[in-house]
Amino acid sequence: MNAFGNGITISSNIGTAPWGASEVNLAHIFHISIALAMFLTGFLVAVVNQLLLRRFDLPRFLGEVVFIAGFSYFIQLFTTLFSALGLPRLPLTWRLAIGLLGIMTLGCSISFYQRANLIMHPNDDTTNILRFMYCRNKVIRAQLLNFSVPVLITGICWLISGKVYAVNLGTLLCILVNGPMIALADHWLWHSLHHNITAPKAISDRD
Repeated sequence: MNAFGNGITISSNIGTAPWGASEVNLAHIFHISIALAMFLTGFLVAVVNQLLLRRFDLPRFLGEVVFIAGFSYFIQLFTTLFSALGLPRLPLTWRLAIGLLGIMTLGCSISFYQRANLIMHPNDDTTNILRFMYCRNKVIRAQLLNFSVPVLITGICWLISGKVYAVNLGTLLCILVNGPMIALADHWLWHSLHHNITAPKAISDRD
C-alpha cells in the first residue's frame, strides 16, 4: 500500500512525499539511481532509529533494512505501471485529485503497519518512536518532526546544486495531510489492530 500510494504521487507529477523528494535530490547530487538513494537513506535512518531507542534491536533493524530493499523495488514497479496507464498525461485537476488519493493511501498504510509493529519502513518507524517516546502520543507532531529532516536535506541539496527536484504541491499536501490521515486511520480503520510498540519509557514520563 505504501509503494502503491508513492507510485501514484510520483506518476502524477504533483510532487512526492518529503522523504522521497529528498532521496530524488540526493540521487541527482551524487549521480546515483533513485532506488540506491532510497536504500542508503533508509539504511541510515534505520541506524538512527536504534540510537533513538537507546538500545540495539537486531530484529527491528534487519526488518527495516529488508522493508526498504523491497520497497525500492515496488516503488519502481507501481511508478512504471501508472505511467504506462497514462496518469502523467491527465489534466492537472485529475492528477491532483488522484495524487491526494495516493497520499491518503500512504497514511492508511502507515497506520496499519505502525500498529502491527512487525516490520515497517525505517522513516515511519522514526515517527512511531518519536510519537511514543518523545511526543506524548501526538502523531501529527511526530510526523512533522520526522518530515523536518528531509525538508532540510532537500534545502541543502538546493543550496549545493541550485536545483530542486520532485517538490511540488503534492509535497505540501503530504506534509499537511499525512499525519492527520494516520490519526484518522488509527481511529476509524481496522479497529482490531492496536499499537504493540515495545520501547523504553517515554522521555517525558521519566522522573
